[in-house]
Amino acid sequence: MMITEAFANLAINSGAYDVLDTIYLTNQLRRLVGQDELSAITVADANLYTMIDTLTALAESNGQLTRLGWTKDMFEAALCDYLTPAPSVINRKFAENYQVSPQQATAAFFKSSNENDYIKMRQIAKNRVFVHPSVYGDLTISINLSKPEKDPKEIAAAKQAPQTNFPTCQLCMENEGYLGRLNHPARSNHRIIRFTLDGEAWGFQYSPYAYYQEHAIYLNERHQPMVINGAAIRKILLIVEKFPHYFAGSNADLPIVGGSILTHEHFQGGGEKLPMSFAQTDKLFKLEKFKTLQAATLKWPMSVIRLTSASIEELVAASSEILAAWDDYSDAAVDVLAHGLDGERHHTITPIARMRAGKFELDLVLRDNHTTSSFPDGVFHPHQDVQHIKKENIGLIEVMGLAILPARLKTELAAVKAYVSGQVTQLTDVAVYHQAWASELKLAFTGGDIDHYLNAALGRKFERVLEDAGVFKRDAQGQAAFARFLTRLSETSGIKQEKLSH
Repeated sequence: MMITEAFANLAINSGAYDVLDTIYLTNQLRRLVGQDELSAITVADANLYTMIDTLTALAESNGQLTRLGWTKDMFEAALCDYLTPAPSVINRKFAENYQVSPQQATAAFFKSSNENDYIKMRQIAKNRVFVHPSVYGDLTISINLSKPEKDPKEIAAAKQAPQTNFPTCQLCMENEGYLGRLNHPARSNHRIIRFTLDGEAWGFQYSPYAYYQEHAIYLNERHQPMVINGAAIRKILLIVEKFPHYFAGSNADLPIVGGSILTHEHFQGGGEKLPMSFAQTDKLFKLEKFKTLQAATLKWPMSVIRLTSASIEELVAASSEILAAWDDYSDAAVDVLAHGLDGERHHTITPIARMRAGKFELDLVLRDNHTTSSFPDGVFHPHQDVQHIKKENIGLIEVMGLAILPARLKTELAAVKAYVSGQVTQLTDVAVYHQAWASELKLAFTGGDIDHYLNAALGRKFERVLEDAGVFKRDAQGQAAFARFLTRLSETSGIKQEKLSH
């Protein structure tokens, strides 16, 4: 099949164009690749990735990328923009599908975002993912290999590129259809669903480098900072009401315990049930002021309060009281500190909502970002002895039991494997920060499946990462401290504690 025909067919099948547009589409393709004569170029099938690779290579060989000052990503996104209906069309179809069901609406939008290569499924498939059984339930471990690393030339060129404040950030709606540049991702084929959230204009999109199935991002049309309060929790619950088959949650709004983007209000969610949703109840308690609400702590490495109710207003009121109490709560016995000497706020929560059995379920994960001389990166941040595995912030997704580990581990763990299995004998072949760990693993290894052995060891490290981030530890001292916090909470909220009966 001629590549012009394959390209036109994909564009027409996307719903962006009609058969009448075929000549126009093939001429647009000639313009993009910088070559008029394309009749001799054929592809074995009309596969999206075959077409992208063939046309990108052709444009590159023609010097078109250099001439335009484009990166490969910019060219590919511009190419796939022709496989993407206009925002108005996408939004109209979403609204029509939503009238049938929210599930049909998101399924169609997800399909479109895959078929135009906005969601980088080919790269995402490179991620290494496995399940780690733990005392808290199964955790999911992933080594994130999907984001392509820039070559040195691109990095150097990006440093020399003119600085601009457009788009304001990578989440702003200004990104929809934006060509991109050397120091900003290409978004020509990006589309955003508009919806109203608690009287505000918001957008819904998918993450291009998804960490889990149907990884959704909900973003405020306005560029305003993240704030965790009752209003934010209400928005999260309203999202779940609108998309009951998806969870929704927010990163915390403070450094160290927050996400990588704190300057633009946004939430995340999606269709996959992440490990924390399966966590067992630990202790039940009652909030006397909220008669129909159920409350419990969870058997989880981080300190979680789970609230369940059919009423959004009840959940917002109860969670606001818990947040207010936590915001001002300190316990020196377990190094929990609400405010610094200068009054700096250290406490917040990571909230997550979902629907279960017709009711709203709201998890409030207690966070503390204060530092000490012993723990300069954060008392409740991964400690030094596990930072060789994970030193970045523990955000929403990790809190829920899905490890997002850095790409460097692919080659570094291969060296650890070679040393532990005896393929190499020199510890110096292992990265310095892994050497103590590699020595321990080698000493304890008694043979068998080396991959299973190392996966289990890596999983235990992530377990520790989450335990480090937990403010009330799972030992007797930590749980007694958690009980003290709930007792303090009872002074304002009328809480009655009771152990879960088995």
